[in-house]
Amino acid sequence: MSESFMGSGFGSGSSNWGQGRGMGPGGPNLWEAMDQLRGFFEQKASSPRMARGDVRAAVLALLAEKPMHGYQIISEIAERSGGAWKPSAGSVYPTLQLLADEGLIAAEESQGRKTYSLTEAGEAEAEASTDRQAPWQTPSSREASPMGALPKAGIELAQAAAQVQRTGTPEQVKQAVDVLDEARRRLYSILAQD
Repeated sequence: MSESFMGSGFGSGSSNWGQGRGMGPGGPNLWEAMDQLRGFFEQKASSPRMARGDVRAAVLALLAEKPMHGYQIISEIAERSGGAWKPSAGSVYPTLQLLADEGLIAAEESQGRKTYSLTEAGEAEAEASTDRQAPWQTPSSREASPMGALPKAGIELAQAAAQVQRTGTPEQVKQAVDVLDEARRRLYSILAQD
């Protein structure tokens, strides 16, 4: 962990937590610490990255089930991977265009949206891949799934701490600091176990 998390940020001391935005000189700013914590967790949550071929295979597997538009494809992958993998529009839409250029899918515009479906050639390619696991079922995505819970819990904890900071009484803020200090100690004790 970085110095800011262990030394001068969360959990280093409880005296500065109750002082609000724009804390005095030398004291940590809760909002900056939350942004730093969120960035740390979001960076970890985005790993591992899936390969380009995985997006292609996922698109073909989903379109073998039914026609979909791009956003549906992104949402389905995220849902089926348990949130471990949510490909960006910047990887899905170029893949759709490539598959269309290869004659594997066709697009039909309806109500301002393009809905993609497999062509005969696309159906043949998708069927040839049925013996392989869908990319969202690969061991790497299953292993990543539980890791998605820790960043989410960390962000939610930071949000709860910010809410107490904004609206709590001085006594409630002190209690929240004690809870966070205890949580930090317990997290480190988990790492200390064999």
